[in-house]
Amino acid sequence: MLVASVLLPLPLPEAFDYAVPEGVALKIGDQVAAPLGPRMVRGIVTALYEREGVNRPLKPIVGKLDDPALPPGALAFIDWAARYACQSPGEALAMTLRGLRSPPPKPERRLTGSGTAPARATPARTRVLEALAAAGLPMRAGALAAAAGVSAGVVKAMADEGVLTAVDLPPPLPFGAPDTALSGAALNASQAAAAEALKALLAQGGFQAALLDGVTGSGKTEVYLEAAAAALASDPEAQVLVLLPEIALTQAVLARFEARFGARAAEWHSGVAPPLRRQIWDAVADGTCRIVVGARSALFLPYRRLRMVVVDEEHDGSFKQEEGFCYHARDLAVARAKIEGALVVLASATPSLESLYNAEAGRYHWLKLVQRHGRAVLPEIDLIDLKTSPPDAGRWLSPPLVQAIGETYARGEQSLLFLNRRGYAPLVLCKACGERMTSPDTQSWLVEHRYSGRLVCHLTGWSMPKPDACPHCGAKDSLISIGPGVERLEEEARLLFPEARVAVFSSDTMPNAEAARALVGAMASGEIDILVATQAAAKGHNFPNLTLVGVVDADLGLRGGDLRAAERTFQLLAQATGRAGRADRPGRALIQTYMPEHAVMQALKAQDRDAFLAAEGEMRELSGLPPYGRLAAVILSSPDGAKLNAYARTLAAAIPNAEGLEVYGPVDAPLALIRGVRRKRFLVRADRSIDLQAFMATWRARARPPSAVRLSIDIDPYSFL
Repeated sequence: MLVASVLLPLPLPEAFDYAVPEGVALKIGDQVAAPLGPRMVRGIVTALYEREGVNRPLKPIVGKLDDPALPPGALAFIDWAARYACQSPGEALAMTLRGLRSPPPKPERRLTGSGTAPARATPARTRVLEALAAAGLPMRAGALAAAAGVSAGVVKAMADEGVLTAVDLPPPLPFGAPDTALSGAALNASQAAAAEALKALLAQGGFQAALLDGVTGSGKTEVYLEAAAAALASDPEAQVLVLLPEIALTQAVLARFEARFGARAAEWHSGVAPPLRRQIWDAVADGTCRIVVGARSALFLPYRRLRMVVVDEEHDGSFKQEEGFCYHARDLAVARAKIEGALVVLASATPSLESLYNAEAGRYHWLKLVQRHGRAVLPEIDLIDLKTSPPDAGRWLSPPLVQAIGETYARGEQSLLFLNRRGYAPLVLCKACGERMTSPDTQSWLVEHRYSGRLVCHLTGWSMPKPDACPHCGAKDSLISIGPGVERLEEEARLLFPEARVAVFSSDTMPNAEAARALVGAMASGEIDILVATQAAAKGHNFPNLTLVGVVDADLGLRGGDLRAAERTFQLLAQATGRAGRADRPGRALIQTYMPEHAVMQALKAQDRDAFLAAEGEMRELSGLPPYGRLAAVILSSPDGAKLNAYARTLAAAIPNAEGLEVYGPVDAPLALIRGVRRKRFLVRADRSIDLQAFMATWRARARPPSAVRLSIDIDPYSFL
């Protein structure tokens, strides 16, 4: 009997065996329909073997599907990612097959000439045939009528007469074939040296890793574009993947790729329509699609011949997925490149300590760009001590920052006010009884949004209209807004500078990629004087006339118990201040803080990244924290508090004995209640020499959770909530 092991995209521990029916030819990687209980499930063949003496009947595979087979590299990556994340391989497979949830796009009906002359050759009909001949390919009826300058009735009559024939063609692909013969941008000496180093790594072949470490505005994109051109030119089947942390950045990078290669790259993120995602998935699998620019999930596409992976802004926390299949795209990108024998380039102006650790250890080739491109220079950075220069009552902008904005506006230049807090106010409370408005069954505060007139939970998405009275005590007009968000900052900017053109850039005001592209274009073309923005505008964008960046609350990221708080704050503020002075006009950044003596603030002012990272690294090394140690989190959740507590005690008693690691917990999570589900956490710290995944798998196997409790493992957690 021929048996196929079929991996299903479900949280199952292993592949299931099925009998292969007579006459069905299968190979590893093929997609098949397999029965699972009463339903049919799409699965992937991971092994084929002859089996004798079967002691129980196996269900047969229903049939092979027409969809492309998964390449060997994709299968190996699925297996590796599952073992690394301590999750089932079926969950990793589900990430890969997500693009197949939609059916293929429907064919488009177009018209072409049948070779039959019209019975009555009127001027209008002649123009239709001439327009069709000039196009050289079938056309939609409406487009043909417009090109010929005739009514739709003329085209319909010609089709009814048989002069035009309808054909069904697949819809056009949302990307083009790259032209590697086109020349790129002129590079300075530092950029050229880095580009040649990357090309040399590609020429060596096999797995190579490089950290492209360049100050903001140094032209890292141009460098990796040249390396991508070399990869594509060296092999007609080579594919290149570029990962970005924000959807808002995708449009700008796509434009750079289109300018460099004369064709649009494929775009992959949650904002892409499902039919287009299906087209791209199929094209990646068959090798037609050669360049993909997308979010972290693009890493799971079934690349046929992946030769280069770029992780732009590699330090960014957005590359970490913390729900469902938990992973960090930067780490998995390195693993995928190793599996595929490809070059991986990690690019950043503020690299993560993990990447710097690997570069210093010689695991990554370290390429440095220390100067801005062209005549641009790094901005001058000053600190505003809010203890000595506080804003006026009811305001959030200090007098020195207000004065700087006014001077910038008077010169016809642009300002960016950075505050990484969405909405109008982060907290709404009752001045009569002190009640803080929170989301139902959740401990998260409700954020006021003036644009929509609603209170929104940014954790669960729940919202409600802002009430006229306190729901707790019933007092009328007693709800007050505490603290600023970008909407409140915009209100203040409009009051201070009524003639200025003010806009807000946040995920709330940019509902889709098209809106983000329009606002970025307006800012780049000088149609905005003051841009109030969250981190969505703090990285990757190039605004030539932006000369002032004002950081409104620099201390925001330093609050809480995150071990990476200082590093993240430094990275975010360095990226934000780096938006200023990227062209031929000098830039300036003003940072409002109550802690000007803090190491992060002093390092930003001195623009001494290396000194800050050295001090931060020394602290991490003494504590055995990443990158000098490893972390894992165990999150327990259940709507039943008693069962949750009981299982937490059982799991704590089952901790295996092991040297070189410590387990902390169980404790209530900082967000202990979400959507009515209670949460507890363990934290594991291990030396780098410890096989952390093996420890976690052993621990979990010793105390399986009851059905009422969910257990999830997060290797190398970035959130501690």
